[in-house]
Amino acid sequence: MNLRMAGERLINNHFHALTHKNYRYFWLGQCVSLIGTWMQTIGQSWLVLTLTGNPFLLGLVGTMQFLPVTCFSLFAGVMIDKFPKKRILLCTQAFSMLLALTLSVLVFTNKIQYGHVLVFAFLLGLTNTIDMPTRQSFNVEIVGKEDLMNAIALNSMTFNAARIIGPSIGAAMMAYFGAGWCFLLNGLSFIAVLYGLIRTQPTAYVRPKKDASILNEIKDGIRYIASDRVLSQTLLLVTVIGTLAFNFSVLIPTFTRDVLHLQERTYGAMMSCLGVGSLIGALLTSIRSKKGPKLAVSMICSIVISFILCLNGLSGSPYTLGLALAATGFFNITFSTNSNSLLQMHAKDEYRARVMSVYALVFAGSTPVGNLFTGYVASKFGANGAYIWCGVLCFVASVLILAIYRGSGKHKQTSVESTS
Repeated sequence: MNLRMAGERLINNHFHALTHKNYRYFWLGQCVSLIGTWMQTIGQSWLVLTLTGNPFLLGLVGTMQFLPVTCFSLFAGVMIDKFPKKRILLCTQAFSMLLALTLSVLVFTNKIQYGHVLVFAFLLGLTNTIDMPTRQSFNVEIVGKEDLMNAIALNSMTFNAARIIGPSIGAAMMAYFGAGWCFLLNGLSFIAVLYGLIRTQPTAYVRPKKDASILNEIKDGIRYIASDRVLSQTLLLVTVIGTLAFNFSVLIPTFTRDVLHLQERTYGAMMSCLGVGSLIGALLTSIRSKKGPKLAVSMICSIVISFILCLNGLSGSPYTLGLALAATGFFNITFSTNSNSLLQMHAKDEYRARVMSVYALVFAGSTPVGNLFTGYVASKFGANGAYIWCGVLCFVASVLILAIYRGSGKHKQTSVESTS
């Protein structure tokens, strides 16, 4: 009885999003599915390196996977609020399941080629273009605004717990049975998230139909973001971090193989170190979620991340790299959870899906640029050089954003004082 009361107290105080039955169904499904997602992520990266031996071609796979997000996110944001989000998610998750299972068949039959991986990465990117902003907006429908930041933090905890477990299982699967099992188990893991979605009964928000064209609705959303200092500054910071600080699928396997001269198990361990730091960051964010997101937190994290990226590049052993990656994960997830919550809670209901589609565009959609850049720099100067370049550029861009918005804030204040 005491344990039960202690558990209830813990949930009510720190994980209060779990008090919503709809969110529990969705969250439990994600717990299983995300482990499979991380197994496929490391399986795909190592498979490409095995097939090609070229970090630039590995970066190109990341580019193909996130290119659809770059090209179509704004259109997706306009369309998402016109349909029930549960129905959209059932379709996107089912298609992702089909892609993973088909890829596993190609690997098991030894017919897999680099071109196949590119095509599947692009198709998965198309699916994620719709899936990501839909999932972000779906959180409000199953927990409400009051518990939104806690739900986002719990999602991050799940994501990063899976980042610890998934790569460990995936690395073992690759070492003993081959990469095909990573794709097969990922495909089967979608059964859990589909079941969870079927059981949810969200309070659906469907935006009233308007006569405006899609392009005009996109312009309206962009004007809304540009007119709001919190939204625009946050999204600029997300652009910088998304481009320069989230290129793990390129840098970690390349660093493991070419700098540390180690193999799959070390790669899986390094990904798990990243996940440990991220999990701790998500846990602390969940505990303090009642205080709400703050723009200053995102700003400070972007500066700290810049220095830690340089530390990653200066690492000379798996132990120092593991510590640096744990610190990277901690501040990256603190930044992304805070920024995501800030955007969703600050945006008006009728603009939320469009704001989150821009978030998907600048966060995930910037990855093609980041993957190509880091892949190119890694091929020229090594993975350690790519880390250092990313850290320096991240610092310069973050400081520049801070200076611009601080200057514009002072200018507005001066204008008001002179007018009065």
